[in-house]
Amino acid sequence: MKTDYSGTAPQIPGVSTLSRRDLEIIADMIDQGSRVLDVGCGNGALLDYLGRNKGVDGRGIELSQAGVNACVAHGLSVIQGDADTDLEHYPDDAFDFVVLTRTLQATRNPREVVSHLVRIGRHAIVSFTNFGHWRVRIEMMFGGRMPVVGEDGASWYDTPNIHLCTIGDFSTLCDDLGLRVQRALSLSHSGSARELKSAGAAANIRGEEAIFVLTRE
Repeated sequence: MKTDYSGTAPQIPGVSTLSRRDLEIIADMIDQGSRVLDVGCGNGALLDYLGRNKGVDGRGIELSQAGVNACVAHGLSVIQGDADTDLEHYPDDAFDFVVLTRTLQATRNPREVVSHLVRIGRHAIVSFTNFGHWRVRIEMMFGGRMPVVGEDGASWYDTPNIHLCTIGDFSTLCDDLGLRVQRALSLSHSGSARELKSAGAAANIRGEEAIFVLTRE
């Protein structure tokens, strides 16, 4: 069954409007008044939206100093840090939700990062670009070159992405770690979302992006 998500993407005053369907959907998944850690929070748009609309106790960690400065300037509780090295310092079950959006592929050790997400939070929400999408496959097959994927339009030599994965790859990682997938969605180019269970194997070909909600078994 196709799932319809309506509404507008989270915005933060003084920062350009974001057309991020993954953030919109993730915001809808988070309970009112939750404790939330946003890992790789960027300019803090999601944290700001959740604080204003859902009364969450939000915290963030961001690698870039520019992102941290933007968050702090708008009163958000964000520190500079690296998901690969700093998540180990957070205690178990410190948050209700830990969020990682479009950042996993830029980490040096995705397996360890995901392990920490589900340890720190009762729920982990991960969104990522699906490099198994049919456009990527066709570009590789017939063009013979690495495709330009994502909103930044970076070429292979200057992209931050170092560990590319597909929906199938991430599902296998969850199985290897013994994690329970509470929910999984694939997002199309137009932004429509489908539950992965109903989309079946075709999701790994047709979905441009995926969102997984994970917990420990």
